[in-house]
Amino acid sequence: MSKDEADILARAKSRGSHGRQQDEGVLVIRTIAMPADTNPAGDIFGGWLMSQMDLAAGNLAGRVSQGRGATVAVEGMQFLRPVKVGDEVTLYATLVKVGRTSMRIHVDVWARSRFSNDGAKVTEAEFVFVALDESGNPRALPTN
Repeated sequence: MSKDEADILARAKSRGSHGRQQDEGVLVIRTIAMPADTNPAGDIFGGWLMSQMDLAAGNLAGRVSQGRGATVAVEGMQFLRPVKVGDEVTLYATLVKVGRTSMRIHVDVWARSRFSNDGAKVTEAEFVFVALDESGNPRALPTN
């Protein structure tokens, strides 16, 4: 890793949501799973959860790239347990690696029943984003 890449990584890790850094990463999204988000079995649709994860990763990617970016890959997603209607869903993002134009961001998702104080991890995945210029072409990540 170059000095510039190490600086970008260190800067992004020092920025938390409202100045807070979580063990699971930066707290990016907290939402409630609603009935409109269900699949035919009555559980929360996996596609809804994946879209929340993409939003979380994109939020951190925007902070790091200081501009527009695009998801180019999602790796290693596995659903560990279902999310139910009414669950509080919390997403944490961690910058894992930076390249010249790309970022690898790990997203952890936890769910907590609205009637409980205990949550459980429901999924995780790695997202790869590329920083884009105004024309939609890859651009170098900022170094300062």
